Amino acid sequence: MRKAFLRYPKGIAVSCQDFMNKYYNRKTEVDGITFDSKAESTRYSELKLMNKAGYITDLVLQPKFILQEGFKKNGLTYRPIYYRADFQYFDKSLKQIIIEDVKGQETKEFLIKKKLFEKRYADLSLSLVR
Repeated sequence: MRKAFLRYPKGIAVSCQDFMNKYYNRKTEVDGITFDSKAESTRYSELKLMNKAGYITDLVLQPKFILQEGFKKNGLTYRPIYYRADFQYFDKSLKQIIIEDVKGQETKEFLIKKKLFEKRYADLSLSLVR
């Protein structure tokens, strides 16, 4: 696959992939943690303040949930399917665990994984933040 390059005045060639990804998000760093988008890093900063203020506890970044176990069939091995959210925390006012995903755009893959998540983890609340 060919890479597209941008030309700068002094003849420096820089790959377009250095600047953006498929959804035009820019990786952002906060507290030494690299986030996939500015929106995700902003939400992290908000959750950190809420945690410090005592509104939430047990903040976890990138929690991983299994949606379907791996299995073998007809000599083939199928890997498990996972969903990795952006944040997980306990909301003291709601008295429940909240799972959050920061999305600018809902992909088909996300919609399928969300449906599988809701079926398997009916006791957890999945929230979308835009």
